[in-house]
Amino acid sequence: MAMSVPILAIVTALHLVAFVFAVGAERRRSFAKVVPDQYDERTYCVYSTDASTVYGLCAFGLLLLSQVVVNGVTRCLCFGEGLVSATSSTTCAIVFFVFSWLSFLGAEACLLAGSARNAYHTKYRGIFGGDHLSCATLRKGVFAAGAALTLLSLVGSILYYRAHSKADTGGWEKHRNEGLGMTQQPHEFDKA
Repeated sequence: MAMSVPILAIVTALHLVAFVFAVGAERRRSFAKVVPDQYDERTYCVYSTDASTVYGLCAFGLLLLSQVVVNGVTRCLCFGEGLVSATSSTTCAIVFFVFSWLSFLGAEACLLAGSARNAYHTKYRGIFGGDHLSCATLRKGVFAAGAALTLLSLVGSILYYRAHSKADTGGWEKHRNEGLGMTQQPHEFDKA
């Protein structure tokens, strides 16, 4: 299996769009303020927009799709002619495979946990006569960590795909149906 430019373009585009969504989720995190209830002495939390939850889930889905594409094309490091031999390309493919999966799982955990935590809203924080009330919000940096790990996953996925392609082909790219073809000789020359 030789490296395919369309596969690299798809994987890179999916990772970069996921990165943009993760950065957008960090920028649009919801914030809250404590507001007194007009009917009694209780207070409640008023939250801003939930856009970062949607952005985080979109980044989660795109990153998952990109990982499926890379591992579908390489058949998840399980099959291949050159992967049986112990060469430096095979070792690099294994190292980048592990790096790609670790950064992918870290990014997915940050994006999913950040989206879930951002969607959580406290209804009432009512202690009669209580001061110093706070509303539950997402900590700063969760989606930023997901964005950083998304970029690391991009680098790991590309390097893994490149090393896997090199290990699978033995360093040579296979060319099929290129150039001038040789025709078969007529059968009358075979009898001589």
